[in-house]
Amino acid sequence: MSLKFILLGCGSSMGVPRPDGSWGKCNPNELRNYRTRCSALISSNNLNILIDTSPDLRFQLIKQKIKNIHNIIYSHLHADQTHGINDLRVFYLKNKKKIDVYTNKATKKYLQSNFSYCFKEQYNYPAILKLNLINKNLIFKDKNKKIHIKCVPVKHGSIKCLSFIINNSCAYAPDVNKIHNMDLKHFKNLKYFIVDCLRIKKHPAHYNLNEVLNLIKIIKPKKTILTNLHTDLDYNYLLKILPNNVIPAHDGLTLNL
Repeated sequence: MSLKFILLGCGSSMGVPRPDGSWGKCNPNELRNYRTRCSALISSNNLNILIDTSPDLRFQLIKQKIKNIHNIIYSHLHADQTHGINDLRVFYLKNKKKIDVYTNKATKKYLQSNFSYCFKEQYNYPAILKLNLINKNLIFKDKNKKIHIKCVPVKHGSIKCLSFIINNSCAYAPDVNKIHNMDLKHFKNLKYFIVDCLRIKKHPAHYNLNEVLNLIKIIKPKKTILTNLHTDLDYNYLLKILPNNVIPAHDGLTLNL
């Protein structure tokens, strides 16, 4: 089974450039500085598992030529991870069945409150999604092969947030400012560690650059990819200053797992 991890978007909550056209310190002539909001895709031969529905989801799916979505996992309830949810309607129409959504209690409550029409028939429009609570781990099947996803709670300011470890090989933690000590064991000896690195300065809800570099000295992944990048983190600037095994993400970056 061929298994890929695609970073559909790697920008912070307002993207790069911001809605007012500001690029900050990012060079607008470098295409990899154009960043939509964070979503990701786990893709095998016959199965596409979407992580988060950013407000840029429609554009992301068209750009990457994603023709179907079979399951959705949510990391947390913030708008930049959830407000593209309506773009899932086309896949309900295509597959003629509700799409399974997996998330924690806080995000489930938020989605039901703010996007109730997606989960319950309203105004003669059918429900398109089915909500499922995540306990600890998820297992998806693509024919005779299994995709194991370990769901590990992380600190994201005051928000209850999840990170995801796929087949004990690739971890995705796009919004985090602390991995709990008791959970660090899950993040060791990874092939890929995709992690929140919002900016240079400290932030109360996100790792900054120094914090990420200190963390990877502890967990020692083979390759680290920085995501959720703000306007002060220029792509080529990061390439110059980062260790050889750490790279900045860009929209569409694809990893073979």
